[in-house]
Order: sequence, then structure tokens, then C-alpha cells
Amino acid sequence: MNLEQLKEKMDQAHYIYDDTLATVLSVALQLGRPLLIEGAAGVGKTEIAKVMASALDRDLVRLQCYEGLDESKALYEWNYQKQLLSIQVNMANEDRDALTRSLFSDEYLLERPLLQSIRSEKPVVLLIDEIDKADEEFEAFLLELLSEMQVSIPEVGTIKAKSIPFVVLTSNRARPLSEALRRRCAYLYIQYPDVDKELAILRAKLPHVDDRLCAQVATAVAKLRSNEAILKKPSIAETLDWAAALDALGIKELTPDALRRTAGFVLKNSEDLAAVETVDTSNHSCNCGGNCGGHHHG
Repeated sequence: MNLEQLKEKMDQAHYIYDDTLATVLSVALQLGRPLLIEGAAGVGKTEIAKVMASALDRDLVRLQCYEGLDESKALYEWNYQKQLLSIQVNMANEDRDALTRSLFSDEYLLERPLLQSIRSEKPVVLLIDEIDKADEEFEAFLLELLSEMQVSIPEVGTIKAKSIPFVVLTSNRARPLSEALRRRCAYLYIQYPDVDKELAILRAKLPHVDDRLCAQVATAVAKLRSNEAILKKPSIAETLDWAAALDALGIKELTPDALRRTAGFVLKNSEDLAAVETVDTSNHSCNCGGNCGGHHHG
């Protein structure tokens, strides 16, 4: 799939992108390179993998990373209960060497996301989400997969990919990632969208919502993100939730009262809600801290 074809597919998915993002995705796909995407939580990193799965008509295989993640959850595990049952049934019928060999065959192998993605007959999109939450040891374990598209299982040996997955790794930069991992990947850094881009996202995802309200929401969210008193910056998904909630209530104007009634859709902790309550909203319909001068995109 070339660049123009990819853009056409993303347009069909109503995904808002710029030329840099589209170019990096296209080249990484053509070269078979994993793609590392960094940025703050909520900027839309995971969404890129979902859009690529849709654009390429591939299954999305997702590995959610966390502290303590190991091979048994990410790569493979043996079905111990089935192995024990087989031992009990076949102990008297087979020689022990043959029985032992049979216990480590595909019949007893439980595929986890990494193994599933490279053993798939059809290429998939493999999302390794929030790699920065995993331990450095797990990050090092991934290097063989990222560079050689193969994995090693002690009881089986090296398993090479039947098909090459498009690998997307995301990171919120909770910790630095190794240079070894970075060298194996193409790279994107994504920031929160500006007002115009966020408005375009709102229009694409919620075409039925009043355009003026969408503009007010996009402006308000930008100001909330720039407000140092707000601890958890609103994500793009929360922007969409907020606009949908306002629309569901039949609200056409983002007044201070409308914000107070619906703030739980865009701000997700008590400290941030309290910070918004203290903002002076007089003569300022978007309630974004009073710093936008009352200018809205209409």
C-alpha cells in the first residue's frame, strides 16, 4: 500500500492526520519496520494502531504492558493441566521419552499476543501498548522479535514469523526506553492537537453535533490543557465524550453552568473539578480560564 492509498483509507475511517504522520506510517509499513510512538497520555497513540488495522483490513492483536509482565503473559505458556492429564492417561502406553516430547508440542502450547501475531497465517497489526510501563528486562526480551521477527522458546527452539506483523509500540515516557529498542523502530512523537485539529476531529467523529458547540469545546479543552492547575490533561477521547454529553443534553452553548454540569466527562479527578470551580467564568462562555480573550472558532 503506497502513501496515497493509505491516505485514502484513513480518510475513509474519518481519521485526522498530517503529512508527516501519514508518511512515517507508509514508509514503516513498506519497510516492515516497527513503529515507536511517544507522547502524553490521551493524544491518540493507540488510535493509530486501530486505524492501521482498519486501513489494512487486518486483525489487531494487543499486548497491554504493565510492571511485572513476563513471557508467560506476552509470548507463550504451556497448558499444564492438559499436560498432567496426558501424563496420567499415557504413562503406561508410551515410552517416557516419546511422552515427554509430545508434551511440548503445539497441542499444549497456549499462544499469547506476541506468538499469536507472528504465527498468524495472515499479517496482523501488533500493538504493544505502553511499553514504558513494562520492566527493562521485558523491553530487552522484545529485541529479538523487533529485529528478526522471530522468538525463541526453550522447549521448541526458534519460531520465525509466518507473516510479518505491522508492529506499533506506544510510550507515555514514564521511563526512558533503551537505545537498542529505539534503533529498531521508526519513530513518531505526537502532541495534543491544536484547536483547529481538535475541531476537525470533533466534526469527523461527531458530525451531528452543532458546529458552534464543537468549536467552543475544542477551545475550552485547549485552555484546560494549558492550565497548570489541571493535573490530568483531557484526552482526545474525553473531548469527544464531553461534546457528546453536551449534545445529549440538548446544550447549544458552553456556558459556565453547562461546564459545571458536565465537567465529569472531561475532567476525571476531584482536584481538577475543584480547580475548574474556582475559575472566574464571568463573560466567558467556554470557561477555559479566561485566557482566550473570548475568541472562538466558528
